[in-house]
Amino acid sequence: MKSEPSECSVDDALAAENATVPWAGVRNYQARNFMRDAMQVGDGVLFYHSSCGEPGIVGVAQVASTPYPDTTQFDPESPYYDPKSKREEPRGVLVDVQVLRKTRHFSLPELRANAALGNLVLLRKGNRLSITPVEPQHWRLILELINAQQP
Repeated sequence: MKSEPSECSVDDALAAENATVPWAGVRNYQARNFMRDAMQVGDGVLFYHSSCGEPGIVGVAQVASTPYPDTTQFDPESPYYDPKSKREEPRGVLVDVQVLRKTRHFSLPELRANAALGNLVLLRKGNRLSITPVEPQHWRLILELINAQQP
């Protein structure tokens, strides 16, 4: 799950109550559908900083709630406001994410350099989704690589 550190960094999430934040503002339907249809409470999450100087994985988290309506879609003052969304049929949903631990920065070039991660959805050409699934074998390898070089 990608987050811009200027909006919600891993440190911001760790500072939140129970190290848990609502993953608000997802408006891409494919990313929203991953959240709404595929995520379960307790599923692992790689917390990824994007749109910053050095994109990469910066933490390990877990899904902490079932999907529920994202209230930012109803707020005209929000950058995520969706005038077509109705309270009785919300278009935007979110899940709460709980950060379990901050990790060393595992950079995008490091991810790309590992051949075993070659078909990781995040690394596909043209991928700009903020939420992408991670296959179990990729999850295990990424955690191994992060932990092997953890200070």
